[in-house]
Amino acid sequence: MSGSYILAVDLGTSGPKSALVSARGEIVADVFAQNDLYLSEGGGAEQDPEQWWQTILDSFKALLEKNLVPVENIKAICCSSQWSGTVAVGANGRHLANALIWLDSRGSREVEGITGGFFPIQGYAAAKLLKWIRLTGGAPSHSGKDSIAHILYIKNRHPDIYKKTWKFLEAKDYINLRLTGRAAASYDSIALHWVTDNRNVDRVCYDDRLIRLSTVDREKLPDLVRAADVLGPLKPEVASELGLGPDVRVVCGTPDVQAAALGSGAVADFAPHLYIGTSAWLTCHVPFKKTSISTSIASLPSAVPGRYFAANEQETAGACLTFLRDNVFFPADGLSDLPAPSDFYQRVDAMAADVPPGSRGLLFLPWLYGERTPVDDRLIRGGFVNLSLSATRAHMARAVLEGVAYNSRWLLSAVETFASRRLSPIRMIGGGAASDVWCRIHADVLDRPVARVKSPLLANVRGAGLLGAAALGYIDFDDIDELVETDFVYEPDPGHRQTYDHIFREFKKAYKRTRKTCARLNAICSHQAPQG
Repeated sequence: MSGSYILAVDLGTSGPKSALVSARGEIVADVFAQNDLYLSEGGGAEQDPEQWWQTILDSFKALLEKNLVPVENIKAICCSSQWSGTVAVGANGRHLANALIWLDSRGSREVEGITGGFFPIQGYAAAKLLKWIRLTGGAPSHSGKDSIAHILYIKNRHPDIYKKTWKFLEAKDYINLRLTGRAAASYDSIALHWVTDNRNVDRVCYDDRLIRLSTVDREKLPDLVRAADVLGPLKPEVASELGLGPDVRVVCGTPDVQAAALGSGAVADFAPHLYIGTSAWLTCHVPFKKTSISTSIASLPSAVPGRYFAANEQETAGACLTFLRDNVFFPADGLSDLPAPSDFYQRVDAMAADVPPGSRGLLFLPWLYGERTPVDDRLIRGGFVNLSLSATRAHMARAVLEGVAYNSRWLLSAVETFASRRLSPIRMIGGGAASDVWCRIHADVLDRPVARVKSPLLANVRGAGLLGAAALGYIDFDDIDELVETDFVYEPDPGHRQTYDHIFREFKKAYKRTRKTCARLNAICSHQAPQG
């Protein structure tokens, strides 16, 4: 195979997926490695940055050992990763503690401390909120899951680590530091620190007023570049370990949400894509800077230079199915030690396909770790509603698939209001898109054609490869929509419209009726005084 190639990696929560990607976005080969996740009481969610680094190196080596392309044809490395995570890095360039990842909500109290004040609007001091929205497009989430919350948590609860920290870095920016020795963040990866002026998307910069609001020391934040900028050459010792040439360049890269947009081919304004993985999102590029306080959606910098995208995220999607597998169907506990079958997800598909739309009234609420959008609620929790003695595991399986789709529909309505137009068709990517049943459910629940992208599980790493190719000048960003193929379009079934419309209304009502109960219960379990 001739031509130029990008060594791309997408560092997800479950682990890195690495791939050799041609300059036109073709996946030559890919390798996945598993990483550990550490959850703790009070909303803790951590991972080991050293394990990130080692599993990425191992996956790179596994790809290169296949000898599928001449090593001299590998021109760059480009990284995508989970977003809204924080690594405290010491002066020697190594992490000082585990990374606090996007699921970690322990900094919620600290965020409330910097956002509160006079004339409150949904918990934000009016003057502060207006300043954040005007300059950044949004504001620190009270969920405590933004990067700024992680930094403040470290500052207030672990001052020794804060004092020793040289730079606080997002996951992909930490990996880039290990690759190049340079600490930098991209315009898009820094956004959830809420300390940058994004009004000129071509020149995003730190703002002294926002830095003061954040209470974070400016010198602990990295320099800023574009996602498509080249950080520099690969460090000689890393190049030697991998067997790569000294001229391999490292492109800054982008977080997973922005990489997914590239890998889905949805790069035109108002072209939507839906990602169903551990988490989920439904987003599109937009030609304007705008903020919706009521739905927690804002225009933030995209990986495409000079462009914004509508930023949002649903906390748990595929994670709900994993929960069903590991905690309900095949738990490793005192009652059962049966391992889950290797084809578990295929069996779930087959079971769900035999259950009629609506799961005979069984409703699943997918908020197993709080929610970000379209409601910002770290204390909401999920579960089954209307569970009866006649319900089977098949009903539960389909209800989980439908529950995630209802939340996708809730998000779609918010994004369409934000964009002031109907979004259709919707490109679907991620592990959820590998399921024909889940794709059909989404088409029916959303009442939109769903176009599944070819090799949907590789969309993020494909996006990183395409970003690297564009950064090196092999393609233009406008070429991407034609380079990314879809393999099937699922049309909504009109016969299912009434059922899903009715249950979706109940789904939203279920949130309103359970949110205060969840808040009180979680306050009790966290040894806090319940409110209300």
